[in-house]
Amino acid sequence: MSRDKPIRRTTGKGGNYRPTKQGAGMTKKGVAAYRRANPGSKLKTAVTGKVKKGSKAAKRRKSYCARSLGQLKRASAKTRNDPNSRIRQARRRWKC
Repeated sequence: MSRDKPIRRTTGKGGNYRPTKQGAGMTKKGVAAYRRANPGSKLKTAVTGKVKKGSKAAKRRKSYCARSLGQLKRASAKTRNDPNSRIRQARRRWKC
């Protein structure tokens, strides 16, 4: 898979990535840009609302939380203990 047009990694107003104070992760615009650059991608934004138990969204959240916990465990001690690190903020946004 070649990437002719890389995604702009901006966090400012209208950027592709959310600043850590807003919960980290990709914005709706960022996901759209990624999907344009990678046809066939199934990337979606975070599951942040209330979900029914056992629904597709609930399963996505559970899967993300399990994966991100592994990332958090492998991170440096500084990142693991910092409540404002990107991984912690993203997990908080996903309600992990």
